Amino acid sequence: MKILCIFMVFILTVSCGPADPQKKLRETLVRKRECYLVRGSCKTECNSWEYVYNHCDTEPCCVVREYIRPQEVTTISTTTHKNANSHSNI
Repeated sequence: MKILCIFMVFILTVSCGPADPQKKLRETLVRKRECYLVRGSCKTECNSWEYVYNHCDTEPCCVVREYIRPQEVTTISTTTHKNANSHSNI
């Protein structure tokens, strides 16, 4: 009977999962890994050309904003290129 009680106590304490410090450490490591995957860096403060992706422990994960070309410029250059090709075939 004593062995059964000891066994039950052992099973209940082991099955509760990791302690809080281990869980927090693991979550912090996952957030830092996600930050590096999006080409960010964990720093104390983000610059004006960066945005905050998430927070690595206490500091933000700063990711550089990407430049996106306006759609009008791409459309005009494509149309001009098509017209140039049609004249060269004649």
